Amino acid sequence: MYRGFLYRRLGPLVTGLLLLCAMSAPQAAAQRPQLRRPEEPTEEKPPAPPKPKKVKGPRAVALLETNSNGKTALIPVAILVDGKFYDASEYKADPVPMALESGTVYEVEQTGSSQGLFTVSQALHSKSPANPHPWLGTGSYLANGTQAATNFRKAEDKPVGIDNIGSDEPPRLTRGSAASPAASTPAPSNAGAGSSGKTAANPPAASSDKSASTPPPAASSPEKSGAGTAPDKPAPASQAPSTEKSSATQPSQAQPSASSQQAQSQGSPNYYRPTLRRGKPTEQVPPGEQEDEEGLKAVTLDSKTTALAAQAISYHYAAAISDDGGPDPRSYKFFWKPGEEDERRTQMLALAAKEVNAYVAAEARNLIAPKPAPAKPASAKASSRKSAAKPPQPVFENTQFQGFDVWLNNQPVMVLTADAHMPPAPGASTPPISYSITLVATTDIYGELRKLYLGVTDKFHLDVTPRLELIDVVDADGKGRGDLLFKQTTDAGSGYIIYRPTADKLWKLFDSLGET
Repeated sequence: MYRGFLYRRLGPLVTGLLLLCAMSAPQAAAQRPQLRRPEEPTEEKPPAPPKPKKVKGPRAVALLETNSNGKTALIPVAILVDGKFYDASEYKADPVPMALESGTVYEVEQTGSSQGLFTVSQALHSKSPANPHPWLGTGSYLANGTQAATNFRKAEDKPVGIDNIGSDEPPRLTRGSAASPAASTPAPSNAGAGSSGKTAANPPAASSDKSASTPPPAASSPEKSGAGTAPDKPAPASQAPSTEKSSATQPSQAQPSASSQQAQSQGSPNYYRPTLRRGKPTEQVPPGEQEDEEGLKAVTLDSKTTALAAQAISYHYAAAISDDGGPDPRSYKFFWKPGEEDERRTQMLALAAKEVNAYVAAEARNLIAPKPAPAKPASAKASSRKSAAKPPQPVFENTQFQGFDVWLNNQPVMVLTADAHMPPAPGASTPPISYSITLVATTDIYGELRKLYLGVTDKFHLDVTPRLELIDVVDADGKGRGDLLFKQTTDAGSGYIIYRPTADKLWKLFDSLGET
């Protein structure tokens, strides 16, 4: 058979079979069972609303100043509003700074622990431009564990001289009076008993001697008419209720002042007023010191009053915080192991002595001194001994050393402040220069000191390096970490500065004499 004929006949048949298989393949695949997870209807979730912006503050930092006479005053330092620090003595001073508004409560702290509450009642302003504290707040301080004294008088449940109260019978006036001790003296049985009874019923405090010696005409008229019974006498009846009415009036006047003060503190239009979340003042503000919705009026101090106030012997300063929604106070005190504090103190003093010697050497190099006279040649042995001698060590005074657990990780941040001077040279007539040193350090993983801040200065270089005096550690911005509050002294004056300790240095948060 011819081969070409065979392939021509089978070609269309093969092509048809291939097409038939291709058409039946999708049907077979469609009949095969498929394991699929049933699709659940998806519900469209509404878009999440934008989170409200968290307002930081207001949170005020102040100092409670206590002098040797026991008088207290509040010094505003800084106030945090929307995450930024401002000078509390100038912020919204219209006319009184916001931090010194009447009724503001401050929590006095020591190393982060609460010591008591101070309630501001009045703001004082000084006219003297040389006063470092132009604004002061006065008020009452209540230490923890004590109770505020209450000066309110209560009204009597039963007025003196009136019986049958609470019964259906009408009240009847009696002759006896418990308000005066003269009522217990026996009265004679003659006609003068009425006059003695009237004298006993009279209040002890008379308006004048003339009125006390001369009987009133209203009291003498019943005796002339022959009314000898005590209930018919109008004088005791008119005097006894009037006495009780005057004594009961005073508590009723004190009660509205307390309620009005509470309503003013709750419904104040200035919702940024810094108050503590505990919010109870130590005592109510006197009514005479309150003002309208503008706030407390400022009391101005003259230069004479400021000079008299500056004659106090000593002052003690403690940090105070006022915040309506801040965190609870926590202690930043570091607990040393036995002997560890003395060891760290010795290391800090050794490092401070090294830095003071370096500062003195740098000042000596910059000092232009007169050319000394040529000295006699010395032997090489003597010169080698002189070069091997140790430099003189500074003498430290007023040394203060403290350690704080500002990060709450049991790693101390140590602060050393001291005054130092070099030992006087033999035959020197002038006193040695006094230096001030502030050293802040922590420890590394090997237990060695890691310097965070160093400031060595004297009275001639306060414009370059200020003098710092540690006040306390506070939580300035309410983030739960401790910050160091210093009082600084420069050639421009004195102020306050807040530093935050970090792993490498101190980060400045607020400076009352410069920019933050």
